Amino acid sequence: MTDPATLPYRPAAGVMLLNGNGKVFVAQRLDSTLEAWQMPQGGLDEGEDAQTGALRELEEETGIRADQVEIVARCRDELFYDLPEDLVGKLWKGRWRGQRQTWFLARFLGRDEDIDIETAHPEFRAWKWAEPDELPQMIVPFKKKLYEDVLAAFRPWLG
Repeated sequence: MTDPATLPYRPAAGVMLLNGNGKVFVAQRLDSTLEAWQMPQGGLDEGEDAQTGALRELEEETGIRADQVEIVARCRDELFYDLPEDLVGKLWKGRWRGQRQTWFLARFLGRDEDIDIETAHPEFRAWKWAEPDELPQMIVPFKKKLYEDVLAAFRPWLG
């Protein structure tokens, strides 16, 4: 078994996307049967800066283009999460213990009709707008603290 303490964190970025009503975009992963919802996020490519990666992930996962969002804020610190023991060694070819993420708060400038989760490489099976304070209860348990940290970082811009 892989000892998680010997593995690095995967560099990644995430987007808390707000609509005009102050609600947050969340979606359910295709590869999970859990009733969990998450915000768009993913690993950075080699040499990619966090904002570029966040906007690339957003488009890859939701069809939302960079020109359809306005970046409002960037989380000052990287936020971390650890994978549960049963997933270490299985995800990401066993190379990472979890992720270190840079989070961005963005305002969605488009319309709901612009959102298309049936992308070239779909990751989600459903999406909706949710109240920010509901996020920690909606995510998989091992990311709950991460989502609480994201909420705390962006609290000044939330309702």
